[in-house]
Amino acid sequence: MPHSTRLPRTGLLRTVAALALAAGTLLAAGPAPAQDGPAGSQTGSAAVAIAAETVSRDGTTRLTLTLSRAIEARAFVMERPDRAVIDLPEVNFQLDQETGKMSGRKRDGAIASFRYGLFAPGRSRIVVDLTGPAVVEAIETTTTREGAVLVSIPFRKVDRDTFRKAAVAGDPSPAAKAAPKAASMNEAADTRPLIVIDAGHGGTDPGAIAATGVFEKDIVFGFAQSFAERLEQSGRYRLLMTRDRDVFVPLAERVRIAREAKADLFVSIHADSISAAPQVKGATIYTGSEKATDSESARLAERENRADAAAGTESGEGPADVADILQELTLRETRGFSAGFAGRLMGQLSPVMEMSTKPHREAGFKVLRSPDVPSVLIELGYLSSKSDLEKLQSEEWRARVTGSMAKAVDLFFSGRATLSRPALVAPKRSAAIAPVSP
Repeated sequence: MPHSTRLPRTGLLRTVAALALAAGTLLAAGPAPAQDGPAGSQTGSAAVAIAAETVSRDGTTRLTLTLSRAIEARAFVMERPDRAVIDLPEVNFQLDQETGKMSGRKRDGAIASFRYGLFAPGRSRIVVDLTGPAVVEAIETTTTREGAVLVSIPFRKVDRDTFRKAAVAGDPSPAAKAAPKAASMNEAADTRPLIVIDAGHGGTDPGAIAATGVFEKDIVFGFAQSFAERLEQSGRYRLLMTRDRDVFVPLAERVRIAREAKADLFVSIHADSISAAPQVKGATIYTGSEKATDSESARLAERENRADAAAGTESGEGPADVADILQELTLRETRGFSAGFAGRLMGQLSPVMEMSTKPHREAGFKVLRSPDVPSVLIELGYLSSKSDLEKLQSEEWRARVTGSMAKAVDLFFSGRATLSRPALVAPKRSAAIAPVSP
């Protein structure tokens, strides 16, 4: 008997043609949670995906998408961990949140689970976690009598050597980079501090997932937007966000954005989850270090550093290692500023939110590796904690916390003159930027 995992599809095929015609209206009303973004971030020409199913038969597992119109799909496989990546033009995924999790279901095929989302402007991606070595065979596209387009992606299990050769032969395109924006005369003359706000995860990388189905990427994006708005209201700062919609941004790219913009402060927003310990709660502030404060911090950094793999890319190495004494001095000074800001954050946040037992820790997060931009990573709380999750979804709590964070920023920049960097190191800024690997 073939094994099948699917969503309820009663009447779906009959409604595809109408859904395709109404796609512009649906998009104007706002995409599904997995595709949140600013108005106009998606166009009416994007195909709409309304169903996905997996079926295993005769040694082949098929992932079939039901779409409003035909699209071109490209697939390749990657090792460590074994996964397949399906690159698509931008797709509006109107799928149930449980789609792709396959938790508690029998895994007798090649697919363990899959996730999907916006990978880069104009591009979507499906990342398939494989149960073992498998290759993607010819992708088939058919059209039903009702007008639905079915894109069928077949996976066939193979031996390790065959899979490794297929992974080497694959030629994934690098993640699209935003072209550096040329500074206008007014921007060049603007001496206000530039703060880069980094909403963790995004697109095909959901981050932690609460028992209620809430994604970390959505929680932290909403918080990051509120924090940016709070700082902007003061008129004291220039603001830049590493992502302004639900899109995947590689870790090294986040660092590159801050360094090329010559940011004065980088703040990365995250939320953790420990399903085995729902009693653990509270916020933690991290600064960068080669040596972690404790094993828990090391494990968290390792997990966060795997974000690129979760989205089907190979992680870039980030800024080059310290090469000379001047760069080493700059790095020490920068980490001193980072620790100073972390201290101010603790002072302002402690009265308005619950902190963890060790509120300031150090670990080797890739997004904290900039040698010349003071950087911190804030874990706002735990999605696995009922009380933390309720707070993270509270507008009142968010307003209170972002207000206190804004005060910490004000305190940090009150000694603006002390933040100048050694002039001798400045020419090496761009040379130290590492490319983002595909």
